[in-house]
Amino acid sequence: METAKQNSKPWILRPFSWIKKLYHWVLHWAETPYGVPALFVLAFAESSFFPIPPDVLLIALTLSIPKKGFYYATICSIGSVLGGMAGYAIGFYFWEAIGQPIINFYHAHEAYAAVQKAYQDNAFFAVFTAAFTPIPYKVFTIAGGICQIRLWEDLVLGSLLGRSLRFFMVAALFFFFGPPIKKFIDRYFELLTIVFTVLLVGGFLAIKYVF
Repeated sequence: METAKQNSKPWILRPFSWIKKLYHWVLHWAETPYGVPALFVLAFAESSFFPIPPDVLLIALTLSIPKKGFYYATICSIGSVLGGMAGYAIGFYFWEAIGQPIINFYHAHEAYAAVQKAYQDNAFFAVFTAAFTPIPYKVFTIAGGICQIRLWEDLVLGSLLGRSLRFFMVAALFFFFGPPIKKFIDRYFELLTIVFTVLLVGGFLAIKYVF
C-alpha cells in the first residue's frame, strides 16, 4: 500500500522521500516527553555531521507551547555552539578518522577549500555568516579545527552570536505567526521538501561565491 502511494507521486518528488522520512523522524520528538533533550542533541549533531537543521524541531516545539519558544531557542543555541566546538575538535584532532569522511559524504571538497580561504581573510565573520545563514555550518566548524582559528574569539563568539540570532528569530516568527505558517507547511510539504533540498545543496555551492 505504501509502495503504491509512493509510486503515485510525481517522479520529481520521489528522490526526496528519504529527506521526508528523516524530517518526520526529527519532528516526532516534539510529541514525546523527550522533545527538549532531542532538540539539544539535534542542534549539537547538526553542527558537525547531521543534515537536518534543528530549526525543524525548534519550530514544532514552539508551535506546541508558544510561551516556551524562547526557552527552546536558548536550548537550541547552546547545543549548536557546543556542537560547533565538537566540530572544531574533529578537525583539530580527528581530521583523517572523522572529519574527512564527513566532508567526503557531503561532497564538500570545494566548499572546504573556500572556507579555508575565508578563514585567512576574516575567521570571525566567516563563522558568524555560516551560523546565521543556511550555509552549512558543519563545514566551517570542522575546517576551523584544521585551520586552527581562534577557538573562543572566532568560533565560539561567532557561533554564539549567529546561532542565537537565527534561532531566536525563528522562535519569534513562529510565536507570533505559527498557526498560519504550519497550515502552509502541512499543505505544501512535498514542494517544500524540494525547496529544502535545493537550499541544502545550494548552501554548499554558495560557500564558493559568498567567500
